[in-house]
Amino acid sequence: MISLLLFGSFLIFLLVSVPIAISLGLASSIALLFSGKVSSSYIVQGLVTSIDSFPLMAVPFFILAGDLMGEGGLSRRLLNVADVFFGRYTGGLAVIGVVTSMFFAAISGSGPATVAAIGGLLLPAMARAGYEKGYSVGVLASAGSLGIIIPPSIPMIIYAVSANVSITEMFLAGAVPGLLIGLGLILTAYIKARKAGYTGDETRYTAKEKLSTVWEAKWALLVPVIILGGIYGGVFTPTEAAAVGVIYGFIVGAFFHKEIKLKCLYDVIAKSALTSATVIIIVGTATIFGRMLAIERIPFMIAEHIVSLTDNPILILVLINVLLLFVGMFMETLAAIIILVPILLPVVIAVGIDPVHFGIVMILNLAIGMVTPPVGVNLFVGARVGETSLEKASGGAIPFILAMFAVLALVTYVPWISLALVNLMGG
Repeated sequence: MISLLLFGSFLIFLLVSVPIAISLGLASSIALLFSGKVSSSYIVQGLVTSIDSFPLMAVPFFILAGDLMGEGGLSRRLLNVADVFFGRYTGGLAVIGVVTSMFFAAISGSGPATVAAIGGLLLPAMARAGYEKGYSVGVLASAGSLGIIIPPSIPMIIYAVSANVSITEMFLAGAVPGLLIGLGLILTAYIKARKAGYTGDETRYTAKEKLSTVWEAKWALLVPVIILGGIYGGVFTPTEAAAVGVIYGFIVGAFFHKEIKLKCLYDVIAKSALTSATVIIIVGTATIFGRMLAIERIPFMIAEHIVSLTDNPILILVLINVLLLFVGMFMETLAAIIILVPILLPVVIAVGIDPVHFGIVMILNLAIGMVTPPVGVNLFVGARVGETSLEKASGGAIPFILAMFAVLALVTYVPWISLALVNLMGG
């Protein structure tokens, strides 16, 4: 009865458009009051203890670092580098969007932030070049999902905290799948552009011009080297790396590029604080929701039920992939991770699946969910920036979603792809 009340009230709140963080908190409160198993103060204590985490501090730092680097002109310089190397090829602007998103993903750690930063600069250029808006938004919204796959990734941090695994190992595990997604999107963009007749830029750049563009973008290109190199080299923790990213982004944007002005600094910090607050509230209320699930033993019952159906890891991964793809279509990524990890992790561990590998599979599924209606946040951001309808953006994203499906299947059933770097660095 309590379980029905918990899920039922949560769905009702979502249907009446209550924000997901508030829906999770209200549903948990209602279920807790009716159960009477713990006092109402449990909610307040849970909200505080769930965010009282040193690794979790990386989230607001990475959000601020990404906003500072976007404001400081790093994303524009990354676009310029991609342009001189890939702009002349068929579908060059789409390829530039994917390549730049791969680099910016290693800065922002956020899918919507990647779409907004790259789309704001590239979508007008694609429109001027005659690219169909649905195609343009579809490719950039799909490429934006790399923001949560290529490290550093905010959802990876949340998963690592929820599953009690190493953040560094999650970052290592996400590198190769992220590159495979990027290559899959580039190949799809090329094939679609070739059919549609989207030719590249006729401009030919000399070696000197290419080197000059790369030199101008050197501070942006150094970001992944500093942040990820520092983490993997043991120089600093992921949380400390996020703080280093904030300092680096501010210094480069304010003193080297001189594009971060004092008058706009407040707006950047306020925007980051608002985004961070939203994320932290979701983490807090989703954690309470997850604890209510644990009190009612729902994760254990689901785990026992799935294992009773089959103990074949391949079939279990099929069932879990279907569930995650469905959930990703309706639920915000961070909330889905916090709620589902306690439910699904015991199942995969019981059949011998590595929790780090499972984390990458979960994040790939939810990344696809960011590009699928009705709650495809990347599509909403891309459609708004590209000034087109959600329907056209969804249609344009279909070929790229199929490419992501192909990579998901490969990563799911070839664990080596996720774990090779983890095992290499661990050895």
